[in-house]
Formats: sequence, structure tokens, C-alpha cells
Amino acid sequence: MKRVGYIYDDIYLKHDTGIGHPESPQRLVYINRYLEPLKDKLVHISPRRATVKEITLIHDTYYPQEIMDFCSAGGGYLDPDTHVGIHSYDAAVMAVGAGLQAVDKILSNEVERVFCAVRPPGHHAEKDKAMGFCIFNNIAITARYAQSKGFKKVFIIDFDAHHGNGTQKAFYDDDTVFYFSTHEYPFYPGTGSKDEKGVGKGYGYTYNVPLPAGTGDDVYLQIYQEELPPLVKSFDPDIILVSAGYDLHEDDPLTYLEVSTEGIGKIVESILQLKDVPYIFMLEGGYNLDAIGESVKLTIEKMLEV
Repeated sequence: MKRVGYIYDDIYLKHDTGIGHPESPQRLVYINRYLEPLKDKLVHISPRRATVKEITLIHDTYYPQEIMDFCSAGGGYLDPDTHVGIHSYDAAVMAVGAGLQAVDKILSNEVERVFCAVRPPGHHAEKDKAMGFCIFNNIAITARYAQSKGFKKVFIIDFDAHHGNGTQKAFYDDDTVFYFSTHEYPFYPGTGSKDEKGVGKGYGYTYNVPLPAGTGDDVYLQIYQEELPPLVKSFDPDIILVSAGYDLHEDDPLTYLEVSTEGIGKIVESILQLKDVPYIFMLEGGYNLDAIGESVKLTIEKMLEV
């Protein structure tokens, strides 16, 4: 059995998205409820606060202060989808800190794999703006931090139903971070076409698989079992980071994909078999409460066993 860390903190429940918002604290409440039978098998880790210097590994230097000031003044909408309250800056800083803590705990040999159960999510956040429920780009900052700690080549896999425009943009001209995404297309945020492959020395290190509404298990498994492995083998990463968004589930209310819970389990299994390196899974989307609970439980079962 693998040593799997689970990073969570109640601060994530204090991020106020407003009444009726799909990215609600209940998502984490349900995940923790579903994980009860597994809790004794996991290494429970508290996140830490990311510093401004760490956040600005990806974001503009003035951006964290902007967010802090906006939240301190009572919050509101940062964009049409992204609502924050007075505790949201603290939650966002701790969401980033979960990824940093994951890297450190892997380096200290306490765990081999980590699941970060965080909110707000991150993969839409760009260097100077919040977007699509996301404030800071948790996984992109984790990638840069991992590199600063000696993991030279980072492979990011994003199976959220929405394209991670912020993550792609962060590494678009970089040949040391490979970004791979499967997502519903055309769909929010409108990026992620097949011909978006990177620029300059980063050309070929962005790989998008846009999928039509209605795509289900068969197509997804072909991609993750046949298309992805040669890319990972060729790139030969030192660590694999996963933007784990569960809105590809057939019961998700915001998307139109048809992947079953069992299909998600097989996707995760395929990912974990790619290479014997550390893995960090970072929670992104997923808005059906039972579906996200079941899917994260299955993900962590695979992380323990595969």
C-alpha cells in the first residue's frame, strides 16, 4: 500500500461563494463524509499559508494584495462567476499552501502521493485575474515550487471538464512543464483547441484533447490508456501533478460529459500507472455532491493501491 497524504483544513469551508453557488463548502463536507472509511489509511496533513513570494511564482506581484484588500473590504464578485467573502483570501492562500506542503512532505519521505482537498479551485486563475471560481492557480504555483525544490520536469494532467486556461497560459512558452488537458469543447472558458500547442521553446509541451458534449468512458479511457502514456514516457517527468476536477461525471449539473464513477476510477488508475514518480492531486471542479464524494473516495482508493 502506498503512503498517501490527505491535505484539508476547515478554513476552506469559510470561503463564501454566496447563496446557491455551485462551488459551495458542501463539496468538501461530502468528500470528507465519503472518506470516513479510509481515514485511518491516510496520512493527515495540515496545509500552511503560502507566502506572497510563493504566490508570485505565477501571479503578478501586486495581485495578492489586490485580492486581500477586496476580501477585507467585504468581498463580492471578482468576475461574473467568482464570489469571495471576508475569509476567502485566507482560504485561497491555504489552498496554495496545500500544494507546497504536499511537495515538502514528499521530499521528506513522509508520503509518496498526496490528495489536496481544497477550495477555492485554481486552474482558471491567470497571473493577474480571478476567473471561473478560481483565485490563485494552485497547481501552477505547486509546479513552480516543485521545480524550486529540485523536481526539474513537471507533467500536469488536467481532467476537469473545463479547460485550465490559466495553467496553460502559465507554461505556454516553457519546455520544463508539460500541460495535458481533456475537456468539453467548445465550452467555458473557450480555450483548449487542438491547435494550441505552446510557443517558442514551449511548442509541443501543451497538449489539448477537446471533446464534444456526450463523451463517455470509452473515449476517455482510449485517451488515458493509449494517447497519454507515450507523451509521459517521452517527456520523462520527475513529478506528476493532477488537476482533479470531477465535473466530467455524468451527473454533474454544470457540464455535458457522460463519464461514470467507475470510468473516473479507471482514468485515475491509468494516470497512476504512467510512471513511478510522486503524484499530487489538486481538487478543481465537480458540483454534484454525491458524485464528487464517491469519485474522490475512489480516486484515493486507487492512490493507495495502484
